[in-house]
Amino acid sequence: MKLITEDVQQVKFITEGKGPSKKMFIEGVFLQGDICNRNGRMYPIQTLMKEVKRYNEAFICKGRALGELGHPDGPTVNLDRVSHKIINLEQRGNNFFGKAQLLETPMGKIAKALIAEGVCLGVSSRGVGSLQVTHQGHKVVGEDFMLATAADLVADPSAPDAFVQGIFEGKEWVFSNGKLTEQLIEKTNRKINTLVDRKLLEEYKTQLFQDFLANL
Repeated sequence: MKLITEDVQQVKFITEGKGPSKKMFIEGVFLQGDICNRNGRMYPIQTLMKEVKRYNEAFICKGRALGELGHPDGPTVNLDRVSHKIINLEQRGNNFFGKAQLLETPMGKIAKALIAEGVCLGVSSRGVGSLQVTHQGHKVVGEDFMLATAADLVADPSAPDAFVQGIFEGKEWVFSNGKLTEQLIEKTNRKINTLVDRKLLEEYKTQLFQDFLANL
């Protein structure tokens, strides 16, 4: 299974209550079914319905549906980076509308400060699953799709880096004995780790991507 991330641009940050009871929330469309998105992927609505039902029962209803500030390159939720808790995810037609509460964790406070200063943040779902390419070149997400989180907080969601997404999708994840295990493409991973800043990434991007394709 591959790591799959999807960015959402149109979400709202709202506050409820006053004084000590004041809370901040994210709400909007977190997932969409039966539509080819800008990443060329399509999630069958039945696949999303089944997975959202599982996610609601196993995570949201038990207070375990968490999201991070920033996007890790794996499906595990890192507790030291948790910024919010997803409290609702419901179907509205082919969309799944979500709501999440920003927490008083270190990352949650950073997110609140960024929003208060006018920084534009968005949300991005994260999960694992297989992909099948259609004759039109679209990627259909398989029935084995599993959500890691319905929403991470990310910066600049309107301009995702397709190259970096391609590298993330090059990592295979195997679900075995109740755990997701990462199968790395070692050569590609070693090269990524040498790219310490954006300038180096841009300089070596073409070469690295060719090496990545050669190792598929």
